[in-house]
Amino acid sequence: MNKKVRRRGIYLLPNLFTTGCLFFGFVAIISAIDGEFGRAAAAVLVAMVFDGLDGRVARLTNTQSDFGVQYDSLADMVSFGAAPAVVVFLWALESPQAGPPWDDLGWLIAFLFVACAALRLARFNTQSGVDDKRYFQGLPSPAAAGAVVGLVWFGERLGLSGVDAAVPAGIVTAAAAVAMVSTVRYESFKEFDFRYQVRFTSVVFVVLGLALVALHPPTAIFFGFFAYLISGPVLTIRRLRDRRQRRRPH
Repeated sequence: MNKKVRRRGIYLLPNLFTTGCLFFGFVAIISAIDGEFGRAAAAVLVAMVFDGLDGRVARLTNTQSDFGVQYDSLADMVSFGAAPAVVVFLWALESPQAGPPWDDLGWLIAFLFVACAALRLARFNTQSGVDDKRYFQGLPSPAAAGAVVGLVWFGERLGLSGVDAAVPAGIVTAAAAVAMVSTVRYESFKEFDFRYQVRFTSVVFVVLGLALVALHPPTAIFFGFFAYLISGPVLTIRRLRDRRQRRRPH
């Protein structure tokens, strides 16, 4: 079995993509401070694209390094930990009109998301190369960020903000935070092969999804990430139920 070797050097190309991820996370924070929440949400989504590319570019060019791994985690902490928390806090969780105890609960929920993102990234780094590649243990931080900023973008298009958005924002943010540090397994799709045969209904759902993205991107993005957020617990319950049925005497 070949052991993956990481070099100690610093490589320009993959780290440029990581810097792009960090840059758009920073843009999201600045945009949220300026009250441009739609732009802030879009910036986090663009950061996800760069985050998905840096590792692939490193593998394709054989430029993986320990520096790149650490830099990637720091960029993820900003773009998928701090940025979504700031965006959702300024959009809804701040809500001074809601009064006590919400005025304190809002920033606590935002901090919970930041802390859980940090814990999730630390656990991922320590388990790298050990865990099952087919699954993530806990919700990945980019997916958690996608669910949070997807709600912000979706709510912005519906005209929600402040007190009206505080409750759904608090629930989704707290749920995403807890899911990140949970032991619930999520499909990684790393071993998905497009050559596999699929059901006709799967093709129909893909077409409908693409149509929804074209017609109303905020709706498609929020419900897509929200579906992935709840997919872990749903699949876990299904596996436990199937396991109990197999153990029952016939």
